[in-house]
Amino acid sequence: MSAAPLAAAANLTARRSRSVLPGFGLAMGFTITYLSLLVLIPLAGLFVKTAGLGFDGLVHILGSPRVLAALRLSFGGALISAAINAVFGTLVAWTFVRYSFPGKRLFQAMVDLPFALPTAVAGIALTAIYSPNGWLGMPLAKLGIKAAYNPTGIVLAMTFIGLPFVVRTLEPVLEEAEKQLEEAAATLGATRWQTVTRIILPTVLPALLTGLALAFARAVGEYGSIIFIAGNIPNVSEIAPLLIMIRLEEFDYAGATAVASAMLVISFALLLAINLLQAWRQRRGT
Repeated sequence: MSAAPLAAAANLTARRSRSVLPGFGLAMGFTITYLSLLVLIPLAGLFVKTAGLGFDGLVHILGSPRVLAALRLSFGGALISAAINAVFGTLVAWTFVRYSFPGKRLFQAMVDLPFALPTAVAGIALTAIYSPNGWLGMPLAKLGIKAAYNPTGIVLAMTFIGLPFVVRTLEPVLEEAEKQLEEAAATLGATRWQTVTRIILPTVLPALLTGLALAFARAVGEYGSIIFIAGNIPNVSEIAPLLIMIRLEEFDYAGATAVASAMLVISFALLLAINLLQAWRQRRGT
């Protein structure tokens, strides 16, 4: 046997025996099993239950004005709250990273509060503050702004629970950003706005998109903190998760699974679009 085939066989054997991380097969099997039990099988069951309605039945349920209004409010409010957090969450993260001030640790703990605070407690607190008789609701009502028991209150609650995702995602990126680039831009005569838009923003944009996606996903599925401040009026301030709960209480499992499937598909499509945009930005940056 010639030397070339022997060398090729030896290289093939070496590649098969060599692994960057040991135990890949066991780890992959455990990962697939775990994800299947927690994610894939329940979601598959949801789609199987929805498929039993047939196309006409699904269109009939999802085409009703009440369902369309609930879906529009949930996703529209989540997008608005995520956009608000993208702006103000960036400012908060920038302040925490670049400045030292008294009470900084206290404010950082306040940002993390929505992570640990029960959603029902958050909803009650927001309702007490922004209701027409609340500390902030009363002066706002005098200005003609109703901040509770309407879509505005829903956006407030979504913004509250989504803020930590943007702040905590941006902070590590801002800490690693090179300040020398900002100083060099200032030396070359760049204005502060030019430095922010051409140096800082491109650097943090992938992380900002990630934080925005997390805040959006969290807001879409939020239930506890919203039902107290929303008012829960059908076609006005009724969110899709609440409508699912109502359908379940009415033993309308088909209607509940139809709305849940629609939320799942729309959420996945929007998150996929955000992730693709983030990947495109990263490839373009490299």
